[in-house]
Order: sequence, then structure tokens, then C-alpha cells
Amino acid sequence: MHDSVANVMKLKLRASYGGDSSNMVILGNNCDVCDYLFDKYRGQVKCIYIDPPYNNGEQYSHYKDVSSHEHWMDDMRSVLSRLYRLLSDDGSMWISIDDTELHYLKVLCDEIFGRDRFISTIVWQHRTTRENRRVLSNNHEYLLLYAKNPTVFKKSRNLLPANASVLKRYRNQDNDPRGTWQSVSLNAQAGHAVNSQFYTIVAPNGLKHDPPNGRCWVYNEDRMLKEISENNVWFGRDGNGVPRKKRFLSEATQGITPETLWVASDVGTTNDAKKQLLSMFPAMVVFDTPKPESLIKRVLEISTQRGDLVLDAFLGSGTTAATAHKMHRSYIGVDNSTESIQYAIRRLKNVISGEHSGISKTVSWSGGGAFGCYELVED
Repeated sequence: MHDSVANVMKLKLRASYGGDSSNMVILGNNCDVCDYLFDKYRGQVKCIYIDPPYNNGEQYSHYKDVSSHEHWMDDMRSVLSRLYRLLSDDGSMWISIDDTELHYLKVLCDEIFGRDRFISTIVWQHRTTRENRRVLSNNHEYLLLYAKNPTVFKKSRNLLPANASVLKRYRNQDNDPRGTWQSVSLNAQAGHAVNSQFYTIVAPNGLKHDPPNGRCWVYNEDRMLKEISENNVWFGRDGNGVPRKKRFLSEATQGITPETLWVASDVGTTNDAKKQLLSMFPAMVVFDTPKPESLIKRVLEISTQRGDLVLDAFLGSGTTAATAHKMHRSYIGVDNSTESIQYAIRRLKNVISGEHSGISKTVSWSGGGAFGCYELVED
């Protein structure tokens, strides 16, 4: 338990880069490190993202992802139960995984966190090329998302910035002085409707419109007439179209609700991440399945604010730490591999120097910041 570990272990500073900082990369067993951090960081971590071994039987350049199912489950149970204690009340846990153990992991997380704390399963298009070696080309992976308190998380989670595909829906087809708008439906399912929602709309040109079968109008007749008089209802360019509500960009929520399908064009692919690592470290053997910074950026955009604490207990190539650093989040990265820690250190030193790969351009990164490298050792 955490008390016994805290009594016999300590964090030894190996080196500081860029000055003093609360940002840390830690060499050590992730369970032991979580136990050590418990007293100081319990309830302080806003976002935990982990990319654990998938146990998919693959041989990678930096590790062999093969274990018995039972041993893998035991390892995941140990680390997840410890990580959960570190989450803040509005915090969230994001876990990358593939088909091999996805459903077993979901049941395990339900057991540890509680089924009511499950938010969603996100599908990530991690490759765009066809994989001809397999029966079906597997082009996606998953992120399981849990929240410490789903009600609080729903209120605190961020909307995503409206992208070009959303903004292009807004036009100004009638030169309305209020600016661009899009039209949305004015009818709804009739199951819970009241009598005042059933009537005939008479368009300005005299054409009559009744709600479709099984539908009703979203407003009562008085409210509808008011909306029409204020030029808030669109009947099409020729005036003969089905009435639709004009929703103005200036009045819309400045952001969009995150969806559960994350496509490669928005958040990148494994291949994009490998190309980034090769550009930074052409002489090194890069990780086979790194996550792109743009994927982690979306996780942090949704779940955190500037200055919040992010933790990754399977640091690997250091993507989470690098992304958090560029987005001005605090971070703790943990790995039990000396090779991974050295890799992450080199990457973060490049980040401090202002490297321009990954999300650097998107977030206007120009360098700066600091971090410390630590090792969990016997006291």
C-alpha cells in the first residue's frame, strides 16, 4: 500500500532541464510511483491518459507485447486502482486499447471505477492505409473514457473549437444583417407533444405547412408567428420550402460537442507520429506505435485547462508530456524503462528549445518551460 512504499522509497532528482519546475518524468514501476505520489497528489490530477501494452501478441522494436490474459489483467487492475485515487473530482481517465483486450478492460474498469462512471468509448482511425496481412484491415483503435464524477465532468469538460466543416454550414442566403446562419429543423417527435404544437403554418406566400406524420412543431402557434415576423424562419430561396429555424453563428455556442468518432484527418495516425519521431531522431530506432500529438491534444482540449495536472503512467516515447508541455499543462510522466525515459528527456529538451513538429504550429509553440527527471529509489 502507499504508506509502506512512501516509508521506504524516495524520488531522487537525476537532472533538471530549463530550471525548476513541478513537471516530472519519473523512472520507476508505475504502481510504486503512484503509491509514492498518493499523499501529495491524491485528488489533484485533472486528466490521466495511459497507453498501456495491448497484449496483442506483437513483437515491437522496444518491447514484446505478449503476456497471458490473466497476468495482463492483474497488471492493469493494480495500476488502474492506484491511478483512480489520484483523480480530482472533475477529473477523467482516458485509456488507449485495441480489440484484443478492449471488452475485458471495459469490464475491469467498470469493476474498479463503477459502471456509472463510464462516459464513452471513442473510436480512433489510427491508420488510413489498407492492412492486407489480416482477414480484415484493422484501421481503428479505441479510447475508454471514465470520469471520477460524471455529473461534474459534464459541466467542466470543454467544447472543441468549431472547425472548417462546421463553419461552412453557416451562410447568409438572404443577406440578413445579423450575419451568417444555418437552418435547423422546426419539427420534433410528437410523443411528448401538447395540443398547441399541432397547427398549420401559413408561409408569407400563402403556402400551408403541417408537421410531418408523427411529428409536431417545436413552438406553439403564437411563438411560431413571432419567429416568422422577426425573420427567424426560412422558407427556402423560392419561399416554397419546409419552414426551418435560422440559427445565427453570432448566437451559437462558440464550440462543438466532442464526438466519439475521431478521424485521422483531425487527430492524426500512428504513421504521422512515427514520421514526427523520425524527423526529430533520425539516428534512433523509433517506437512502432506512438500516439500523435494531435490525438493527445484533443484529449487535453476536452478534459483540461491551462495549468491543470496531467499524468501518464506509461510514458513511452513521451507524447503526452510533450503535448502537455506545449499546451501549458503541468505533467507527470512515469515509465519503468530507462530507454523510454531517456527518449522522453531528449524529446522534451527539444520542446523546450522550440521544436516545430507535431502540434507546435497549431498551438503557436515557440519554446520555454522546464521539467525534472527523477528516479524512485530506496530511501
